[in-house]
Amino acid sequence: MKITTAWKEDISEQSDQKLADQNSFVNFIVNQLELDLLPTFIYSKFVDDCFRWLEKQPKNIGSLRCQIADLCCVSAERLRRYDSRECFQRPAAIPVGIDVQVESIDSISEVNMDFTMTLYLRHYWKDERLAFPSRNNQSRTFDSRLVKKIWVPDVFFVHSKRSFIHDTTMENIMLRVYPDGNILYSVRVTVTALCSMDFSSFPLDTQNCSLELESYAYNENDLMLYWKNGNDSLRTDEIVLSQFFIEHFQASSWYNRLFINFILRRHIFFFMLQTYFPTMLMVVLSWVSFWIDRRAVPARVSLGMTTVLTMSTIITGRVLLHASGISCVCVWVSYVKAVDIYLWTSFLFVFLSVIEYAAVNYCTTLEEMRKMKRGKIPSTFNASQAMAFDGCFHDDDIELTPFSRLAPTLTSDPLTMPTQTPDIRPMEGTRLRRQRSVRENVDLLVSNSYMIDSYSRLAFPLSYLLFNTIYWSLYS
Repeated sequence: MKITTAWKEDISEQSDQKLADQNSFVNFIVNQLELDLLPTFIYSKFVDDCFRWLEKQPKNIGSLRCQIADLCCVSAERLRRYDSRECFQRPAAIPVGIDVQVESIDSISEVNMDFTMTLYLRHYWKDERLAFPSRNNQSRTFDSRLVKKIWVPDVFFVHSKRSFIHDTTMENIMLRVYPDGNILYSVRVTVTALCSMDFSSFPLDTQNCSLELESYAYNENDLMLYWKNGNDSLRTDEIVLSQFFIEHFQASSWYNRLFINFILRRHIFFFMLQTYFPTMLMVVLSWVSFWIDRRAVPARVSLGMTTVLTMSTIITGRVLLHASGISCVCVWVSYVKAVDIYLWTSFLFVFLSVIEYAAVNYCTTLEEMRKMKRGKIPSTFNASQAMAFDGCFHDDDIELTPFSRLAPTLTSDPLTMPTQTPDIRPMEGTRLRRQRSVRENVDLLVSNSYMIDSYSRLAFPLSYLLFNTIYWSLYS
């Protein structure tokens, strides 16, 4: 009995001593949880001693050993993120490789000046703490639950308005660890980012948008971002957009920031059908009045007003659609766009064609009024009835006597025959043709009003052709 009692007392003393050591160790671990926040990727000596002490302990400690092991793991996780200045030295910058696969560009908003893109963002770095022995050198793949327990790069999207990680049916996060400690961390994310657009050439514009990636908390001394495979780090699927086509994607970097640049060129065929072709037809239609008789006032006025009102509808049609809530490709900016220049210049051509007929009608009326004052109108002619019919006098109802060309003579004798007119030769230094003054040119134009239509048939098409040549050469 005495031997048994002594043996039990010895066992009890040893157990009490072990429990005391374990309790002090637990308290030591708990006290180590309050540390300063510093980035680190190295195990401290304390963590190594912690697991080395556990390996020496017998496996029959029970729940207390499990508790100590859990605390060691908690301390190890904390020490990965928290650094004691007595145990650690600041490490060199950790290189983190990035590659991106663009799945789709969901939308491009001219109103909000942003774009929405869905992509696979992959990170590559090395963490020797996660290295493990492997006979077949195969990697291990984990889901998002392990990501919350290890350090991952804090890459974010600069100028991002909204972004989220897809979580259907599970979070689209993948973590792959290789035996040598290399890590692949991939997420599927949709991001809406700002794109500063310039619409001065709309709809013949080209937009250059970019998605920028950068570390949020770490600078270049802690973490260095780079493209994993250079220019091949950016891959895209076949992307088809309704309003744009993508000329090319490009990956670039500056300082510690990565850029995904892509150039968008707008499809012009929609605007050609909706805006440019109808505008051209209205301008050409306004020229038809130049071939209509200048006395057909109702026809020419109706044609001119119809083309003017149609052009006004084309210009203001987008505003009406936008106000009524109907979807349309509309860009509202405070500066002048290329389409505005084309529409308003075409409207000016249509308006000038109406003004041209007003000038023709006025000159014709003025010419016939002068003839009436000179007595060239018969007494039976009713000018008011003719004016009421079509708005101008009729040359067919006016008996005009031809003007005889007066030959210069040296004598005032009226009996001198034309055949006896002496040969008049200009003296030396005399001008053969006197230059007309502005008033004479106006009088000539008034007396020959039909010439305005003749000149307009050539001047208007040539001017509009010149405008189109300059316009399309500048903006296309």
